[in-house]
Amino acid sequence: MASSVLKDKSFAFALKVVAAAQNLQHEQREYVLSKQLLRSGTAIGALVREGEFAQSRADFVSKMSIALKEANETDYWIQLLAQSGYAEKANLSALEPLCKELIAILVSTVKTAKANA
Repeated sequence: MASSVLKDKSFAFALKVVAAAQNLQHEQREYVLSKQLLRSGTAIGALVREGEFAQSRADFVSKMSIALKEANETDYWIQLLAQSGYAEKANLSALEPLCKELIAILVSTVKTAKANA
């Protein structure tokens, strides 16, 4: 069940990241940071999907740990864009709590998977 929740939430988050990156590129003419946000924000869900078919528990933990790193990086880009003035905080305000929620779920997933190893 938790995997399905994580899968669904990470995919929905990726869709929001894509929209935010498109907005940054088309409205703000910001290309470098928006691509960083796009790369790390969409990688979370891709890694969760990879973890679904992990070859072992260690492989699963590795995929979820990398997804956690990508989520943390995404949080960094969101904060940087908002505080640097490249993007309006209102455009990113919806992303930040969703990203923090993904981080919390991934931390819990990694801890649980390690404990059950």
